[in-house]
Amino acid sequence: MLLSVKNLEVCYGVISALQDVSLDVGRGEVVTLIGANGAGKTTLLRTISGLLTPARGTMLWNPQAGPLSAPDPARVRPFELERLRPHQIVGLGICHVPEGRQIFANLTVRENLMLGGYQRKSRDEVRADLDRCYSLFPVLAERREQRAGTLSGGEQQMLAIGRALMARPQLLLLDEPSLGLAPLIVRKIFQIIREINEQGTTVFLVEQNAHMALTIAHRAYVLQTGRVIKSDKAASLLEDPDVKKAYLGG
Repeated sequence: MLLSVKNLEVCYGVISALQDVSLDVGRGEVVTLIGANGAGKTTLLRTISGLLTPARGTMLWNPQAGPLSAPDPARVRPFELERLRPHQIVGLGICHVPEGRQIFANLTVRENLMLGGYQRKSRDEVRADLDRCYSLFPVLAERREQRAGTLSGGEQQMLAIGRALMARPQLLLLDEPSLGLAPLIVRKIFQIIREINEQGTTVFLVEQNAHMALTIAHRAYVLQTGRVIKSDKAASLLEDPDVKKAYLGG
C-alpha cells in the first residue's frame, strides 16, 4: 500500500475527533471518504498532511522515488508520517488541496502555481509541469497574469488543484473540491480528477457529494462521528441500502 493509516486517534483538547481509524490507499487508486459534516473527514486529511498531530496510531508511507528530497534519504522506508513536519511530507510526495481552496488572492495565477513547486530543484521540470497544469486547466492559461482573487469559485478550485500538482505528488489529498460550485463546474472538476488519476497520481478524496465521489472512486470508506463504519468497493457502496439512505438521498 502507498499509505496505511492504523488505529489513528486525533483529539482537540479532551474531545476525540478521530477514534481508532484505519484505512489504506493503494498506488494508482482513487479512494474516497464520505460522511456527514463534523464526522472528522477534514481532520483526517489535516493529520495525514502533518497539520495535526495524532494522539496515537501510525501513518505509514511507502513511496516510490520522487522528484523531491526525503527528510532523511538514508532512512529505511516506509516513512512514519506522524513524526514529520508538513514541508517534509510534501517533499515525500503528498500534497493537500484544502477545503475552501486557500489560494493567494493577491498573487497572479502563475505566481500561485509556481509557489506549488517551491521545493522543486529542476527548472526544466517545473516549466514542464506548469505547461501540464495549463493543459489540464486551459482557463488558467488564459488568466495566468490575472490576480487569483478575481477568479470564479470554479477557477479558484482548479488553481488550488493545479498548485498542488506543481509539486508532482504521488498522492493528492482533496478536501471537498465541489464545495460551493455549480453542478456543471462540479462535473468538470470530477472529470479532471479522473484524468489526473489516469495520468498516474493516486487520489484520496474527501467529498460530501457522495454520489459523484463514489462514481469515480475505486474504493471508499464511510466515516461517522470519528469512526470508520463501512469500507468496500465504491460500486458496492453505491448500492448499499444504508449508504443510499444516509448519503445518496434514497
